Amino acid sequence: MKAKVVSKEVMLPFIMITALFSLWGFANDITNPMVAAFKTVMEISNAKASLIQFAFYGGYGTMAIPAALFVKKYSYKKGVLLGLLLYAIGALLFYPAAQFEMFGFFLMSLYILTFGLAFLETTANPYILSMGDESTATRRLNLAQSFNPLGSIFGMIVASKFILAALESDIRNEAGELVFKTLSTAEKAVIRTHDLAVIRDPYVMLGFVVLVMFVIILVSKMPERSDADHTIHAWDSVKRLFKNVKYREGVVAQVFYVAAQIMCWTFIIQYAENLGIKKSVAQNYNIVAMALFISSRFISTGLMKYFNARLLLTIFAIGGMITTTGVILIEGHFGLYCLVATSVFMSLMFPTIYGIALHGVGDDATLGAAFLVMAIVGGALMPPLQGAIIDMGTVGWLPAVNFSFILPFVCFIIIAIYGYRCLKVHK
Repeated sequence: MKAKVVSKEVMLPFIMITALFSLWGFANDITNPMVAAFKTVMEISNAKASLIQFAFYGGYGTMAIPAALFVKKYSYKKGVLLGLLLYAIGALLFYPAAQFEMFGFFLMSLYILTFGLAFLETTANPYILSMGDESTATRRLNLAQSFNPLGSIFGMIVASKFILAALESDIRNEAGELVFKTLSTAEKAVIRTHDLAVIRDPYVMLGFVVLVMFVIILVSKMPERSDADHTIHAWDSVKRLFKNVKYREGVVAQVFYVAAQIMCWTFIIQYAENLGIKKSVAQNYNIVAMALFISSRFISTGLMKYFNARLLLTIFAIGGMITTTGVILIEGHFGLYCLVATSVFMSLMFPTIYGIALHGVGDDATLGAAFLVMAIVGGALMPPLQGAIIDMGTVGWLPAVNFSFILPFVCFIIIAIYGYRCLKVHK
């Protein structure tokens, strides 16, 4: 008899933990368009505005290991509760950040918010893997991760309809030029106060939603692993993990996957703006990309029943290389369509790399998960580099925004190599 992906005994806890995937998906994708928003509102460069991503994903790099050690010593449930509390604090700090109108304060708020996300991802991913037979673990994680983009697309819609569309700093004249640039310092100050309040409000409301989720988890009975070892032997675990070549290469592949994802979703607005499309309309392309991502995630999860996950990872990475080639070389709307289509091929990558890398690591899974979550720091490191390329204006005969997608292209090459090595070498 084949093992079930999710058994009836753990169905309710599975649903509750899966809901957390939507919560951090919302945070990720309401934040990506803020790079373009802060660039205009605060009158800063693409490179400086990209510090939004540096702060957001830098929080993962800072807190992933402490989160893993906390979960190892205590429990999955306590890890989830602490993650939700930090998440709420970071979101609620947007209120004083908007009052002081300091870009650095917003960065600090996002940094603390992602301390919470680091706890949630470090805890929730291995928790889902542990909720059943190991033979169905990767499928179970792909199923749970399929709900992450639902939160993401909601975050994108909120960003598009309630933030970007309401920004007075993004109003353009008949020639398509920003009116904000032509205003006096006093006029700009009034608009800046208004726009920072527009950015603030969804994050503050999100903070209260997260607190409600905190209370629900607090009063609920959650399963514990019967064979869990709560003693901490971190150095022994690290040595075992990094002797495991499949795991070690998986961490590297995850760094480059997250970098590719964040770059493709963050700078889709700049790519569209280069074609004369305003921010709120450009965000609609991000929403379409996410809809394709969600559809492809469910389809690819189904395909794993019939095809090897490692083979699918390799094929999808090659698909990403093809579409980003179109983004780089084809100017105009067709290049934008190629950028949107890239999300189809990114859909299965994060949970599949995660599941393949952690397969067979046993009780080292908690710390192993931490390094894979820490790999999300790829989303902090490469977007500022891409922003700096975009600030160049042109590179050779290409618009710099087109050329900047050479970075995601390289990322997909590395992921394809990992998929192929897992298929042929790390059997």
